[in-house]
Amino acid sequence: MGFFDLLRGADINQLHQVYSKTEKALLLDVRTPSEFGNGHIPGSKNVPLDVIDHIGCNIADKDVPIFVYCHSGARSRLAAKMLNKCGYSSVVDMGGISRYSGELER
Repeated sequence: MGFFDLLRGADINQLHQVYSKTEKALLLDVRTPSEFGNGHIPGSKNVPLDVIDHIGCNIADKDVPIFVYCHSGARSRLAAKMLNKCGYSSVVDMGGISRYSGELER
């Protein structure tokens, strides 16, 4: 069991704290561009689920920690699976932003 396996039971707020302390980590919002524009976690990049396999699989460092979230957790779960299939070893499904209690960026 690795470090990221321990995080599976954590909520998005706890995982955001882990992301903030993780060197070189990427934070991906896999919602649509309009959802992203209505408010997203600061520092996140919008890579919608329907393009994650094209764009996401082109990140050169397969060991980079990647944290993904969506609205409710369904799309982030799929995105995490897709990224794992692309060979990324440190993917964390943060779940849904609907449970995030921090500030949002617009």
